[in-house]
Amino acid sequence: MTPTFAIPPSFLGSTLAPAAARICVAGVPLDLGTTNRAGAREGPLAVRRASRMLVDGDNPSNWRDPRTLGFADVGDFAIALGDLPGSLSLITEQAAAYAHLVTIGGDHSITLGLLRALARRCGPVGLVHFDAHVDTWPDSFGQPLGHGSVFYRAIVEGLVDPRRMIQIGIRSPVERAVYDWTLAHGVRIVSAEEVHETGPRAVAAQVHAVLASGPAYLSFDIDAIDPGQAPGTGTPEVGGLFTWQVMAILKRLEGIDLRGMDLVEVAPAYDTAEITALAGAAVIWQYLCLHP
Repeated sequence: MTPTFAIPPSFLGSTLAPAAARICVAGVPLDLGTTNRAGAREGPLAVRRASRMLVDGDNPSNWRDPRTLGFADVGDFAIALGDLPGSLSLITEQAAAYAHLVTIGGDHSITLGLLRALARRCGPVGLVHFDAHVDTWPDSFGQPLGHGSVFYRAIVEGLVDPRRMIQIGIRSPVERAVYDWTLAHGVRIVSAEEVHETGPRAVAAQVHAVLASGPAYLSFDIDAIDPGQAPGTGTPEVGGLFTWQVMAILKRLEGIDLRGMDLVEVAPAYDTAEITALAGAAVIWQYLCLHP
């Protein structure tokens, strides 16, 4: 067996051709939408590198090995240097080529481009959103397409059905008007404190109840995890989820019609011993294990 440190530098060492893949993995090295610490453009490389830890066996929760799923790493998407609207348009154009896409960011603004592509195929989708922040501000410090406004735009543009949208891990400071606007559109907000108090099984049950049937999408901001366990991100917030809680929720999402996902906001410059990148790789690995 090839040592884990010597496998190809793709996610889980994938060498499958895209044409033969059920699911494709892509990177988007973009962090023009950040509002605090930049650096998420380096996330795709770091998460791929950390994924080498996850190639030595099956998932003990369902005995699946995602390497046998049939997925391909298609490399990184092109972006328009210094141009956020142009980059989002390029992301949409490139994402449209893949029926089921797993994307490694990059900051959270990339999700808007990805949802635009998915909505063309599926119509408004349900959404499972892990984050410290609601990301429904009308603008991010004056930037209407910044990483704090992605789901405001997604709701306004009809890319997601807010009545089939659940946010998990929320805990950051937020204006009351923004929070109330989010709730008024039907979004279910699960605070980090509620996750701690009720447990992963109860939270997963809420996800199933909110999404019910129909296509859905998973968007995972690494800052949903407490900075004590995932320090490598641009906008850390104390009091977050623990990685065991995240994995316990994710493994209970089988049966939801998930059509794609993204893992965003890993900023390796602020990481310690690659633990943030490993957490991001494990989230994607657990998502892939949901698919038989």
